[in-house]
Amino acid sequence: MSDCIFCKIIKGEVPNYIVYEDKSILAFLDIFPHAKGHTVVVPKRHIDTYFDLSDDEMNKLSAGIKKAMEKIQAVLKPDGFNVGWNQSPAGGQVVPHLHIHIMPRYEGDGGGSMHSIVNNPGDVKVGEVAKLF
Repeated sequence: MSDCIFCKIIKGEVPNYIVYEDKSILAFLDIFPHAKGHTVVVPKRHIDTYFDLSDDEMNKLSAGIKKAMEKIQAVLKPDGFNVGWNQSPAGGQVVPHLHIHIMPRYEGDGGGSMHSIVNNPGDVKVGEVAKLF
């Protein structure tokens, strides 16, 4: 996709700070970091959402995330990590190219857990939701 910022980064048209790269993925420092070492991992093929990944691409992306995390751990030695992605506009996805955020966490950094993203369980009991599956 010609106007996709991540595709431009992958092609080298936009400079970036590489944390890890292989033939399928690119992991680079976020230029608007929310933590020291905040890294974005993208598949090199333009893919909008996680649903668009093949099983093989999913496995390669997962392996790339692990390798990027290992490098961040070795270099920055964070106390923990939050790892995830925003999917679709309602989930906070701004760039329509799948990207996984690796947020190194440090003791006393003021951040929260995944549970702090949203706290609105809705008005349907868990048992009723379970019946839908």
